[in-house]
Amino acid sequence: MSWISALAELQQQGQPCVLVTIIEERGSTPRNAGSKMVVTADRIFETVGGGHLEFKAMELAREMLQSRSQDTRLERFSLGASLGQCCGGATVLLFEPMGQPQAQIAVFGAGHVGRALVPLLASLPCKVRWIDSRENEFPEQIPTGVDKVVNEEVIDEIERMPAGSYFIVMTHNHQLDLELTAEILKRNDFAYYGLIGSQTKRAKFEHRLRDRGFSSDVMQRMRCPMGLSEVKGKLPVEIAVSIAGEVIATYNATFGQDVKKGETSVAKLLPTSRRNQA
Repeated sequence: MSWISALAELQQQGQPCVLVTIIEERGSTPRNAGSKMVVTADRIFETVGGGHLEFKAMELAREMLQSRSQDTRLERFSLGASLGQCCGGATVLLFEPMGQPQAQIAVFGAGHVGRALVPLLASLPCKVRWIDSRENEFPEQIPTGVDKVVNEEVIDEIERMPAGSYFIVMTHNHQLDLELTAEILKRNDFAYYGLIGSQTKRAKFEHRLRDRGFSSDVMQRMRCPMGLSEVKGKLPVEIAVSIAGEVIATYNATFGQDVKKGETSVAKLLPTSRRNQA
């Protein structure tokens, strides 16, 4: 597959990659300027010359993917002196991250607000897993780039999300909401956790979570009610817009930062929502 076909297919799938381009060549080099290679977490398409140069290029590209870097990068390589290749020239490589999501999001619940929210999230630079135990609640058409997950044990999906993920809980069952909340807070390595509900629901959940041993600091990281208070209204799409706005505010506020256990709560960066949600 050519690099341009591979890039188009990966972007359609929402799979992040790094485009590596030779932008300068001096002396004897294995490939000419303009040669390109596409690198994913487990594959490469085309080549920038093979050998140690290509190995180093793949290594750097995958480091960028692992760190979710959004920045382009230039690297100069002396093929003989530093890489031990018989062609003794030098080359400069440009590394361009492509399709790297700003946020990896798990949405629990395919009810009316979930059906309004997920298409909005899918239009953002986000990778979304949409999770529910009820197959018939999902619409026939799932937005491009969204993974539909039907699982009777929805709580099992929490551990499948990487550190720094976003969790949004809006199921049909308050007890299930509570169990999901407990498991998410137990991880405490998320960038954002939003729970649909009113201040009354939050107070009840905090009381029950406190009985389970959760500290106030951990519970403070939970956004409930979630969504931006500036967006008024209780229609599903209005609630969805306010939640999507809060997601955008969160990944903008934490752009380029590593999410680590116990870091300052994102909730402190956002206005408190006063709107009750059903």
